[in-house]
Amino acid sequence: MRSLLYTPERRIAVIGFLVAAVLISMASWGEIRTMSLLIEFFYLLALSQLWNLLAGYAGLVSVGQQAWIGIGGYALLVMADDFGIPLGLAFLLVGVVAALLSYPAAKLLFRLRGGYYAIGTWVVSEVFYLLISGSTSWSGGGLGRSLQAARFIQPPAMRITLVYVIAVVLAIGSIALVYYLMRSRLGLGLTAIRDSEMGAASLGVNVNKLKLFVYVVCAAGTAIVGALIYLNALNIIPKAAFSVNWTAYMIFMVVIGGIGTIEGPIFGTIVFFLLRQYLSDFGEWSLIILGCAAVIIMLVAPQGLWGIIRGRSQIELFPVRRKLSPNFEKSE
Repeated sequence: MRSLLYTPERRIAVIGFLVAAVLISMASWGEIRTMSLLIEFFYLLALSQLWNLLAGYAGLVSVGQQAWIGIGGYALLVMADDFGIPLGLAFLLVGVVAALLSYPAAKLLFRLRGGYYAIGTWVVSEVFYLLISGSTSWSGGGLGRSLQAARFIQPPAMRITLVYVIAVVLAIGSIALVYYLMRSRLGLGLTAIRDSEMGAASLGVNVNKLKLFVYVVCAAGTAIVGALIYLNALNIIPKAAFSVNWTAYMIFMVVIGGIGTIEGPIFGTIVFFLLRQYLSDFGEWSLIILGCAAVIIMLVAPQGLWGIIRGRSQIELFPVRRKLSPNFEKSE
């Protein structure tokens, strides 16, 4: 009976609640400069977890996730500024907009396989970019547009504090989403699909339904993070919002940390964040250096940094594999 009370899910939930409480409490005593820095870290963490769910667990390697960042930013701006929807409600509706747009996109993309699918995701992103950038009357063209609705949140420190709290919730929420999803029966199906679609289908897994579900969830989640990014930046430019660099960052964080694990993107985000702070003065060369670092890590440690740590210590912070306890029958 005692083993049932101390399940991995409950331990993770308690630890997650405590971590969230500590991080959110920082909004009342932390410095604005520190919170501004952490906002970027937390939204990068959320993006890496969502891309890892899509590619690392479902096997849907996308290079077009920047589409949903741009959609999220512009959906928030249009609803809040052009239609006068309250900013809080508009922020929540961003996910709905992205989900509705991602459904037909997924139906089209799932006709493709392997590298063709990856290229297709980038093409979809470019289509969204061209449609939005072409409408200069409301996209702002090369100069972009400012989110006027956010300017009513005064003083500016209050807006930063609010964005910080949302960023913490999204980062922890993305980790919780992946963890509890992979601990469910749906997670077993995703793992089977990643290993072999034909094998999963032969075992009765509804491959298309699961892939569609994950794609829509990741698109909606990425769009919400995109809305947060531009709620923080206040200005959105089509070229920057739909830049492939966003997806390149996600891939880098997941690959160097360890794809197909929850811990990997956390470690990858920390490494990426620290490296980018250090390489900020290198300009465009910073991307080349980051790319070289990713290639070296893939050659030396194909399982990522977390794979090295787990291999040597046998530690799992987020155990998603179910194991039958040797005392299971006794507890019965």
